[in-house]
Amino acid sequence: MGDPGQRGVPAFGWIRRGWRNVREAGGVQLVATFVVLCAALFIARFSWVLPDGEEPTPLTSEAERALYDLRAYYAADLVEQDSRIVLVVYTDQTLINARKRSPLDRGMLARTLRNLDGMGAKAIGIDILFDQPQDEDDDLVAALREMETPVAVAYANLATNKDDIVYEQQQYLEAFQARLADSNARPASIRLDNTFGATRVWPEIVPDLPPLLGRAMLDDAGEADAAFDRYEGAIDYRRPKFVDAPLFAALQIDLFADADPEVLPFLAEQIAGKYILIGGDIVDYDRVETTFTSINGEVPAGIAVHAEIIAQMLDNRYLAPIPVWVLWVMAILVVLSAALTALLEWPARRLAPFLLVLILAFIGIPAFLQVRNVDTYGLPAVGWLVGWIMAFAAVTAAARASGAVQRNFATGALGKYIPRDIAQAIIDRPELLSLGGEKREIFVLFSDLEGFTKMSHAIPPEMVAKLLNRYLDMLSQVVLDHGGVIDKFVGDAVVAFWGAPISRPDDGERAARAGYALWQAGESFRREVAAMDADLPRIGKTRVGLHYGEAVIGNFGGATRIQYTALGDSMNTAARLEAANKALDSSVMASREFAEASGLGWWRQMGRVRLRGRARPVDLFEPAPDFPDNDRALLADACALAATDTAAALALVQDVAGRHPDDSALRNLVKRIQELDEGGTYVLG
Repeated sequence: MGDPGQRGVPAFGWIRRGWRNVREAGGVQLVATFVVLCAALFIARFSWVLPDGEEPTPLTSEAERALYDLRAYYAADLVEQDSRIVLVVYTDQTLINARKRSPLDRGMLARTLRNLDGMGAKAIGIDILFDQPQDEDDDLVAALREMETPVAVAYANLATNKDDIVYEQQQYLEAFQARLADSNARPASIRLDNTFGATRVWPEIVPDLPPLLGRAMLDDAGEADAAFDRYEGAIDYRRPKFVDAPLFAALQIDLFADADPEVLPFLAEQIAGKYILIGGDIVDYDRVETTFTSINGEVPAGIAVHAEIIAQMLDNRYLAPIPVWVLWVMAILVVLSAALTALLEWPARRLAPFLLVLILAFIGIPAFLQVRNVDTYGLPAVGWLVGWIMAFAAVTAAARASGAVQRNFATGALGKYIPRDIAQAIIDRPELLSLGGEKREIFVLFSDLEGFTKMSHAIPPEMVAKLLNRYLDMLSQVVLDHGGVIDKFVGDAVVAFWGAPISRPDDGERAARAGYALWQAGESFRREVAAMDADLPRIGKTRVGLHYGEAVIGNFGGATRIQYTALGDSMNTAARLEAANKALDSSVMASREFAEASGLGWWRQMGRVRLRGRARPVDLFEPAPDFPDNDRALLADACALAATDTAAALALVQDVAGRHPDDSALRNLVKRIQELDEGGTYVLG
């Protein structure tokens, strides 16, 4: 994967490469990607509601509303009690006192109106539908016609309030309203928008429907603001500054209906110059869920919502709508940014903080707009996030679909030289194979097939190629199965190492077991060739040298060709150990450094020698998994005594060799002990 943050690599270069990968994904993948991108754009634009009013998905719609309610609640102004509006309400106690529950007592309302009329209210709004006959109707009509104070009387019809009224009720309501013609009482709509289960926005303006209750009242008082004439945006609810203080003063209607004349002047002080709303504040009557209900659990009376609408107009809290074209531009930018991010092929460590910033932005932008008096109802914050994820996933899948073929090919090719897990790591992190080298401690294996060069002159070339390919295939598989890196083939020789480009804790054990398994594979090859053709020359044994030490590992070469290899004395030492097997009558020989670093306990110590071309002696260790531990310990003691007491060392080795008469390497050790120099070292010729 590329990292656009790498020095000298511009982001557009990575985007261009990512786009090339997407184009190579194939026709079906491209069509699927385009479809998902269209779906992402659709969600980023219409996660709230579709153009026909339906929900796109319950998941995004519910999440959008929950997020809107949350930001609206915490962005709401904290205010003291609004002294401009007074609620005159029927309460549950009022109904108990009147011994009448439904419809609400209209005689009480008529008496209240007559008392209110002289108290100097700016306007009166009645949030009660007179949609069925009652004995006090004539008295109420008379009271309304006598009013000097303008009165807005609740109106609803089947077209807009089908859940609240039936045909017969509408007929009676219109007849009742007709009786108020040419008076200061006029119809006003009490319709509220309960879309998605809560009243969050002003109701839609419907032609031929009387003005909304609040609009009618402000118009009657001469305080209407033209900005709200066509307003259909969000209701800008407020929160009380003090927990125990409601936003609006509420007085029971009983106080006015049956007030003592001496009390009326005191009541008038609370009414003068204010907007009066009359309606019910009853537990199970006309309750309305609002933007805040999901947060604080409160379900106020409908009359309180009308009061909030009036307060919003009086405060000129006009929430500016977001133009449709801006919503489309934002949706397109969201999808486009996701696609470009996917083309960058950022690693997870870089993508994770970016996603966090993105989530905060998608949540923070609507919150910022909310406090800036912008109407964010319908702003698809969750839709942006979902759309971004969908678009990112679609483009990433397309890029990976084409990249998978390339990676599989590259992994397969590398897998012929190195283990697949290391190959995959190199594919994911190409910098592991950057030109140049670094010093690393590695386990080196050097193998050779005895007598193969001589045999190759005695058989046809095509048979030589067949046998050589078979042999190298067997040995290569052993190296790869044990997690090693094949450095090179030199004729029938195999050079491999462990510890680079990626080191693992068990590299030493892997290398040791591979060396032993390589010799066994060579023996299998000898039997296979012998069974193949009796006339073929006899194949020699496979010899293996193992050493652990420092080497320079990396890519070496030039602009046209490079080779990943290891250089250094460690490689030469392993080669010398492999060659020494011939003189030592052994097959696999390791240095002390290798044996101790391997972590295995199967080694038997086989003396100290000075290898050809090396001044420093090497302690020899041979893998012997089935060798008795007691004899293994005696060999160690003998090698320790060799420099100071050759006779004692010889006696110990002869004792061990006597118990293993068929072990040629032990017989060879007996001969070498007899020819040690003063430092206890045998010099190979």
